[in-house]
Amino acid sequence: MQICRVTGDVVSTIKYELFDSEKLLIVQPLDLTGKPKGADMIAFDIVDAGIGDIVLVLREGGAAALLLGKPNLPAHCVVVAVIDKMDFQEKPVELFGKNG
Repeated sequence: MQICRVTGDVVSTIKYELFDSEKLLIVQPLDLTGKPKGADMIAFDIVDAGIGDIVLVLREGGAAALLLGKPNLPAHCVVVAVIDKMDFQEKPVELFGKNG
């Protein structure tokens, strides 16, 4: 999964029939500090996200098609959540002692 910012909509009057009624968004991957990281992607939207939203994008075709309920859909990315808040620890916690 990837944290992204929605940067645009994709509008198409003529498209592959399995894409009918599906909303497409342009998303920009972000690092954990909110800075752009990598190339923009096009993702199906199942959570009604909008431009400027920070979202969680699933980048796996089989799962994307399953979530959209269309097993034959040639999908790679799908927006699965709008992120309201993220909290981070300032310092990593050592889960195991030095002896493992």
